[in-house]
This record gives sequence, structure tokens and C-alpha cells, in this order.
Amino acid sequence: MIDLRSDTVTRPSAEMQRVMGDAPLGDDVWGDDPSVIRLQQYVAERTGKAAALFFPTGTQSNLVALISHCQRGDEYIVGQQAHTYRMEGGGAAVLGGIQPQPIDNEADGRLPLEKIEAAVKPIDPHFARTRLLALENTFHGEVLDADYVAEATALARRHGLATHLDGARLGNAAAASGASLASLCAPFDTVSICCSKGLGAPAGTVLVGPEAFIDTARRWRKVVGGGMRQVGMLAAACEYALEHHLPTLTQDHAKAARLAEGLDGIDGITVTRRATNMVFVRFAREGLDPAHLHAWLREREILVGALYAPRFVTHRDVSEAQIEQVIEAMREYFARAA
Repeated sequence: MIDLRSDTVTRPSAEMQRVMGDAPLGDDVWGDDPSVIRLQQYVAERTGKAAALFFPTGTQSNLVALISHCQRGDEYIVGQQAHTYRMEGGGAAVLGGIQPQPIDNEADGRLPLEKIEAAVKPIDPHFARTRLLALENTFHGEVLDADYVAEATALARRHGLATHLDGARLGNAAAASGASLASLCAPFDTVSICCSKGLGAPAGTVLVGPEAFIDTARRWRKVVGGGMRQVGMLAAACEYALEHHLPTLTQDHAKAARLAEGLDGIDGITVTRRATNMVFVRFAREGLDPAHLHAWLREREILVGALYAPRFVTHRDVSEAQIEQVIEAMREYFARAA
């Protein structure tokens, strides 16, 4: 099966599985799992932050970050299309009592600086207290512009706001920009870094930030059910992914570029965006039924995402030869539909 629904479908490589099987284990709730300790130290060092905390998922890591930054009745500024606002079940509001203040994202993920400034509430009993600015990198595959990040986080600091980065695909941002993880994390107080998706670990996210913040986050991780026991095999997989798979993400980006080139040459398809490992398209043919197309592709063992706009996501489990198969299948379908 050629699965282009998302890079979340990647599976651990054989070598990663071997490393997982050999990982020394302890009890992470007691703080004595050696593989988790090693991962946290490794990620803190690579990101230039004082401390790190291992989580099972990015959703939980982001939630705990928001709860640790904000109290009930506080507010965080976030993008209208941001994952923490739109795709994580409203956890900040439901579980944290935190009011989101969404702002429309620009196409590249930026939140206009003037709109951020206008959204900051005055200190007054009538308003939720604005405490945090949350950004996302990458955003629909786009690497957030470094100059913009510097301006946005400086603006937040001027208003006394903390800053958090949802780095669900920060590895892709590093691979595409050539920037180090440390430089991408430097402008933010806290960062959530996902080790699954394109990096290929079966699960795991690491939250980094100041020591006192991570101590608070550890308590909230327990409250929301994130305390784990012998979880060193997952931590070992995450460390392996960051050490060995992050440098290969450029290959996924090259596959996405080839896929975009091939699809854009088909009558009836317009590529609307190609960034890092994601290709977004628009079907220009009138009356085209996307459900019929998806079913037709599935018969040919090709899966394409339908949760968002038509989207193809490349990853380490899709080969260059399979990219050519997808292009040919799409060409055949649109030729038949003509």
C-alpha cells in the first residue's frame, strides 16, 4: 500500500526496532528510566534548553505546555488554523479553562503582528488575561520565516507574554532551512518536538524549556494521565529518530517536489502548494467526485488524505518508484475522466 495520507503512518525501521529492543528500562513515573533520562538530556542539549520532558503524544505535550503557562481564566493567542486550536479537541479550554484568542493565519502560517498586538487584552477584570503566544512550525508544510519569528516573539516579550512553539514537524523545518534545532527553538520559551511523523518513531514528543517550567509540566503530565512506566523503548526510538532520521528528511522533501512536478503536469490538477513533504492540490475538473477518486486510488493500493484539502504527504516509507506510480495513476484517472 502506498500511503500518502500523512507522515504519521511511518513505521519504525528495522534498526530502530533493534534499538528499542535493547533499550534499558526503568520506571519513568519514579524518574529512573535510563533511556528516558538520556533522551531528555539529549533533546535539551540539542535544542539549547535547560530541561526536557517526555510525552506519549504531541497533543498532550501541547496541552501540558498551555496549562503550565496559563491559569484558568487566562488567554493564549493562536492561529485560527493552528493544530493546538483546531485539531486537539479544544483541550486548553475543556481541561485547562484557558480561553483561546484565534487570529487568521497567513498562507505561510504567520499571524500578522498588528493583529497579535491588537489581541493583547489590557489588565482589567472584564478581560481574560493574555498570557501566551503560540506559533507552529511547520505550518501546512511551510517553514515559518525566521525573521518573522524574531519579530513576533519580541512583540510578545514587550507585552509580558510567554511564547510556545508547536514543533510537530520541527525536524522538517530544520531539514528544509538548514537551521539547527537550537536556533529554531531559541526565540521561544518552550517548544514541543514530535519524534513520530516523518522522523519515524512509533510515538513520543519532547517538551523543552526552563527547569522550573518543566517541573510544573511534570506535575501536569501526571494530572492528564501522561505518567508512563517502562517506556524506555519509546524514548530510545525517539533518540534514534532524531540522530539518524532527521538528516534524511530532505529525501522526503525531494519526493514531494517530484510528486508536485508530476501532478502539476496533469490536465485537471493544479498544485496549490508544495512545501517540505506536503503537496496540496485543487481538482479543476468540474463535477469531479473526490470520493470516487479516493476509491479508485484505493483499488490500486494508493491512499490519499481527505481530512484536509486534497493533500499528499511523503515520508520514509514511500519510495521514489512509488511516487512515479502515484503520478501515473493520477494521470490515468484524469485521462479517463476527460
